[in-house]
Amino acid sequence: MATTMDEHTQPLLSSAYVKKTPFLHSSAKWVLKIVMWGVFIFWVTIIFLFPTKPVNELVVKLIDISSGTVFGITGSFFLVFSGPILIIAFLAVVYLLISHSWEHQLQKEKRTSKNPRIRLWTFPVLVDGPFGVVSAAEFIGILLFVAFIVWAVSAYTLENFSILAEFHLPTRLECYMMLELYGLHFGLMGLFCLAFLFLPIARGSVLLRLVDIPFEHATKYHVWLGHLTLFLFTLHGLLYVTAWTMEGRLLQEILDWEETGIAILPGAISLLAGLLMWVTSLSPMAAGGIFLFMLDRFLRFCQSRRTVDIISAACLPCGTVELVLSKPGNLQYNALSFIFLQVKEFSWLQWHPFSVSSSPLDGKYHLSILIKVLGKWTEKLRGNISNFCKEEQELPFQPHPKITASVEGPYGHQSPYHLMYENLVLVAGGIGISPFLAILSDILHSARENKTCLPTNILLLWAIKKSNELSLLSLVDVRSICPSFSDKLKIQIQIYVTRESEPPLEEGNIEKTVNSSVFPALRGRGMSVLVGTGNNIWSGIYVILPVLAFVLFLGLLNSYYINPFGINTGWYTGLLFVIGMVASVVIFGGAVVGLWHLWESRISESEEFEDNQMKIGMMKHTNESMEDNESNHESLVSTSTIQYGCRPDFKGNINVWIDVRELGSG
Repeated sequence: MATTMDEHTQPLLSSAYVKKTPFLHSSAKWVLKIVMWGVFIFWVTIIFLFPTKPVNELVVKLIDISSGTVFGITGSFFLVFSGPILIIAFLAVVYLLISHSWEHQLQKEKRTSKNPRIRLWTFPVLVDGPFGVVSAAEFIGILLFVAFIVWAVSAYTLENFSILAEFHLPTRLECYMMLELYGLHFGLMGLFCLAFLFLPIARGSVLLRLVDIPFEHATKYHVWLGHLTLFLFTLHGLLYVTAWTMEGRLLQEILDWEETGIAILPGAISLLAGLLMWVTSLSPMAAGGIFLFMLDRFLRFCQSRRTVDIISAACLPCGTVELVLSKPGNLQYNALSFIFLQVKEFSWLQWHPFSVSSSPLDGKYHLSILIKVLGKWTEKLRGNISNFCKEEQELPFQPHPKITASVEGPYGHQSPYHLMYENLVLVAGGIGISPFLAILSDILHSARENKTCLPTNILLLWAIKKSNELSLLSLVDVRSICPSFSDKLKIQIQIYVTRESEPPLEEGNIEKTVNSSVFPALRGRGMSVLVGTGNNIWSGIYVILPVLAFVLFLGLLNSYYINPFGINTGWYTGLLFVIGMVASVVIFGGAVVGLWHLWESRISESEEFEDNQMKIGMMKHTNESMEDNESNHESLVSTSTIQYGCRPDFKGNINVWIDVRELGSG
């Protein structure tokens, strides 16, 4: 613990942090920003204006120019429509490497807090609606997509009528042709939406880290885009089916497997399946986001192969399990992080997300999570821990099996933005207090180290069903972290016990841990550092090398196979395209993963002795904290107000808002 604290003893506003950023460093960041914005605006402009004749002709010229190169027509589509987003990903890697650490951002936020500005990503515009809570930036994005659809439909409508005017067909044939043209254009709009669809769901994406949007927030963008994409593809298929049915050639068209273009039969099958339609219509126009997603998924697969030791486990009286997981010292996380957990003894397929309940300042070689018993999986976990504890009590000197798990993550915000505000209002219900325990611990550690850039006024509103859940407060060891925190912080905790009308007879006494077990794992296997949100250098190499290898593969494929043998079958070239993507990820991405793993092993060996000492100390601290739950809670309960038989009324209870104003003026 002492080693961890020494790393953070320097105040954030010390001269080391206040010194001016070198001109070259700042200029490089601005240049990268300008280039990335330029590439992004160019990419979006090409997509947005593609329905117009000038831009369409420009794109056709670009494709014709590049199709004569070694990349061929497939590679040309890939470079024109997917190349820009991959270029942004490359530049994002460089930007993240040279960017300031989060302490500089905290300093900047603190310096400008006297003149607050509207944050587009967090300022709510819509609260009650079909999209849930929508921020200003998200609302602007929704409007842009709606504008694109309306604009594209209008532009394609004018184009359709101009095409029909050239042929002078009978009214019946014009109707058939109009349906097919609309079907073609709706499919094209769906492909453009598909280009954005996979960008939000890569958990360790450099693009999400660039804009500081955590994966759990970005998934809703994927859901929104998924609905829009499937709607467009459904219209695409229905219009074609309607036209072919009216013409009497439905079976002929569907069963005909075209050698060029997109094969219709797979599209028809997936149209019947509904949700899987876009998969069989994979186009190089949307391959950039899909390729980044494949990279992220392969990295997650490699990380999850590691078996992680559970250092200690405790069963709390409220039906909650606390697990302390081993991790390497160089795997960074913050109090806002979360992980995905799998216990193979219970299921090989189930992965469950859990918020981290510990601060990174609690210990360098472990992190903690809280698991509420709510289903069969969590019931099995609690039952196994209880059985292990009974076996240890009955046969204390006999070897006992350990509990192991597989972990993905940690994921979440890059910077601990809870330290950017002077006043914090935290609202939780039941087990939802887990991340707030980590935040409180983080702030208390920072207060002990005399960091000036942190919240000073904190209000926690917590609603629970029964008073036995108060034992969760004992997990924040205030007495050992910062016993004199009241001199530096103003923490107010209002607790609402909703299913008990009066306090229990032993009011003020918190039930101790029911069962607990410490597993002595001096050479414990920690979580793997193979995560996209980890080391910037390795994660950057992991993104860049497979992409370059895939571009090289396309060139070699066209030069030595497709062009010499005159292969122009659409579905076959598309299959080769997908095989190239997968091979680039597995072979070259796997090579980077192997080197990354060797680097992790070297670092782990150099820190092995310190690792063991920290784990021994942490396990002793775990035992002591379990024995002292009651006394620890008294430190927190002194700042708590407990009300029974009621719940917080945010609409009518004006006292809550009075407290918030008092915190702001205090």
